[in-house]
Amino acid sequence: MNPGPIVDLIDAFRRSKVLFVATSFGIFDRLQGATASCAELAAELQADPDALERLLDGCVGLGLLAKHSGIYTNTPVANVYLWRESPQTLSGYIRYSETALYPLWTNLSSAVKEGGHQWKRTFGAEGGSLFEHFFSTEESKRDFLAGMNGFGTLSSPSVVAAFDLSRFRSLVDLGGATGHLPIAACERYPNLRGVVFDLPVVVPVAREYVAKSSAADRMDVIAGDFFSEDLPDSDLFALGRILHDWAEPKIRLLLRKVYDKLPPGGALLIAEKLLADDKTGPTHVHMQSLNMLICTEGKERTLPEYAELLKEAGFSAVEGKVTGKPLDAVLALK
Repeated sequence: MNPGPIVDLIDAFRRSKVLFVATSFGIFDRLQGATASCAELAAELQADPDALERLLDGCVGLGLLAKHSGIYTNTPVANVYLWRESPQTLSGYIRYSETALYPLWTNLSSAVKEGGHQWKRTFGAEGGSLFEHFFSTEESKRDFLAGMNGFGTLSSPSVVAAFDLSRFRSLVDLGGATGHLPIAACERYPNLRGVVFDLPVVVPVAREYVAKSSAADRMDVIAGDFFSEDLPDSDLFALGRILHDWAEPKIRLLLRKVYDKLPPGGALLIAEKLLADDKTGPTHVHMQSLNMLICTEGKERTLPEYAELLKEAGFSAVEGKVTGKPLDAVLALK
């Protein structure tokens, strides 16, 4: 019997940590459009040359760097997803994964026994919460939003293409962060207007991203808290990676609030990872659901579970589409 799957899992955290450390050292930023030897990088980073060479060669083995005659440079995938200034960068989320998620996952056993997130056990009484951590500093806020934008650009074009949204006049994305979903929607549907609705601390960053879109003249950014404040008028709302953060009582509150604001014929577009109906897969959704366990009060759900919550809020037809991207799509009609 082949032990390969077990050995691969034993090794998996090592590969992640190589990515985390190389990103935190700024190696992919340094090698964007440039080359360097290990000796040059060791001098710049004040690192042990032999140890750094092992790290760099590990990145070569992982396909993140190329090496020719002792000279290192980024591979194309590193230029797109690991260079901090790339529009599709995931570097912010990688740094968040190292500083927050990696420590939190060491307490997975406690989370399973207790059924709750592990912020206090991991970071102490002053550790705050997931969302407090996101916005604790300007740098961490921008890093996290850039990382989420990178994931968003992987998924949002497919989410807005999963259903024909051409009949709608406006889309308000609640908790829309950098606006990647309404940007994708407005760029696909020329008669649609888009709104990013998020906390005041997010608004300045969201406006920067929206301004770069070819549909910027049909988009706006509005500050607000979707739990405590009135929602803007719209015939289409969106919730992207929002519902998986919360337990059912808060989800019911938010879904009912959206339903009440929609006109007849309006709809709610949800972007989340969908578990198979019998919850046997996909594995990446299982991993994200465990991630929500250690970080939040939420979890990933099946389409029937979302449909039950949506119909309880008043929605009628509910349809789901698996996109093949990090996030799937659900459309619920009023």
